Amino acid sequence: MRIIAGQYRGRVLKSPPSLQIRPTSDRLRETLFNVIAPRIAGARFLDLCAGSGAVGIEALSRGASFVHFVDRSRKMCGLVEANLDLCGVPEDETEVVLSEAADYLKRARTRGELSWDIAFFDPPYTSDYLPVLEHFGAPDSRLLAPDALLVAEHHHKNALKDEVGKLRRWRILKQGDSALSFYEAS
Repeated sequence: MRIIAGQYRGRVLKSPPSLQIRPTSDRLRETLFNVIAPRIAGARFLDLCAGSGAVGIEALSRGASFVHFVDRSRKMCGLVEANLDLCGVPEDETEVVLSEAADYLKRARTRGELSWDIAFFDPPYTSDYLPVLEHFGAPDSRLLAPDALLVAEHHHKNALKDEVGKLRRWRILKQGDSALSFYEAS
């Protein structure tokens, strides 16, 4: 895995030690960032189920102002921190949080202090995506800033809902076995 473009371009990241972890491929990451490029400069970015942190680090490399990395595995949080150090990312541009995705969002909604311009959600493909989508789509949710974007990576045969509360899917991109679903809040 490598950083494709921007400030940290060409940096090779450490990979997850287990084959059970499925990092977002360089090709799919490039596709994702081609779509979100106009929104990335200065964005507050959430890398939910961060794994190696490659997507969030790519966001920082391309101009995001701050990235929250969230993963339920202590080992993966350590890997994110190692990759941030490897790239020389300043500590004041990131936060790495050990938490289940839905629990983290529930706490963030309760506090009401966090909102993101772009959120990327990439759990294991066998996960139930709905609880996380419901947190973002809840009528009272302010997790997404105005005109924000939520992107969910999933298996192309896993049909995510087109609408979840105030979330509306406006695009699906398929590449190999993976798909990216793009949502905006209405």
